Amino acid sequence: MSTQAPLCIAMHPADNVAIVANDGGLPAGTRLPGGQVLVDKVPQAHKVALEDIPEGGAVRRYNVVIGYALKFIAAGSWVHERLLQMPDARALDGLPIATAKPTPMEPLAGYTFEGYRNADGSVGTRNILAITQTVQCVAGVTDFAVQRIKAELLPKYPNVDDVVALEHGYGCGVAIDAPDAAVPIRTLRNISLNPNFGGEVMVVSLGCEKLQPERLMPPGAIVLVDQRTLREAPLDVVCLQDEAHVGFMSMVDSILRQADEHLKRLNARRRETVPASELVVGVQCGGSDAFSGVTANPAVGFCTDLLVRAGATVMFSEVTEVRDGIDQLTARAATPEVA
Repeated sequence: MSTQAPLCIAMHPADNVAIVANDGGLPAGTRLPGGQVLVDKVPQAHKVALEDIPEGGAVRRYNVVIGYALKFIAAGSWVHERLLQMPDARALDGLPIATAKPTPMEPLAGYTFEGYRNADGSVGTRNILAITQTVQCVAGVTDFAVQRIKAELLPKYPNVDDVVALEHGYGCGVAIDAPDAAVPIRTLRNISLNPNFGGEVMVVSLGCEKLQPERLMPPGAIVLVDQRTLREAPLDVVCLQDEAHVGFMSMVDSILRQADEHLKRLNARRRETVPASELVVGVQCGGSDAFSGVTANPAVGFCTDLLVRAGATVMFSEVTEVRDGIDQLTARAATPEVA
């Protein structure tokens, strides 16, 4: 019977710990590829010391200090948080600012993709009807309408990929004029302007909410053009409390009638070849574990480098989660202004 070779992963030559990748971990006495012999049983996805670490010595992973040894840690030992003094979080003053200067990577030229170019110059990768909601109270009606649109209308428009409702928990029962209330309002507005939605803005409103459509989409927030007259068009709003609606199905039918108009225009759109530099890609953590730094993150990072070299823009979210790594980001920022 064959046994799986011990596998420990270190990501940088300066690392003095590595991750045990073997399923089920490794028992004490196992000899590692580097010659170390395990002092302890080390569970899968946990760290093992690659060298003797003196009391007070820095423990390094990804060439970053993740803690200091509370006592002597022998090579081959299981390294866990009970053995470490965690570093203090960095203060926001005195951070390294654009100090890490990586070797510039050669640009990638000539790469293209088939996208949908919008009137404002942005380019989408899909062709989707989005229904914006001013308030959480209309979510049930809109969801029911979306299901009917998908079943009854979407098959008639083969060039439209999907229809989505931009649901949220905002709009009423909130301090709409509170300091920084502009942030969630701006967020909802900008989601509606995603290039994949083709500039077709359709809003479902209740009527009595604090976040009225005119506040969510003030004049000038997006250029709406009537393709028949080529003049600026009014914002398309379905108000569920309109006197013309005599019940639930009347509201739903009104949403379907308006959606049909938008779908006709979206269906007329066609993909065209555009430079890769027009791409704007968002990435987000899908759930961190001990292997994220050796699998998913490097893969996404390598992909990001390729896109940026081709002139594209890549954004990442959950920036509040990098609190204790803020010095890593500010050091690697391209300019002091970015930092």
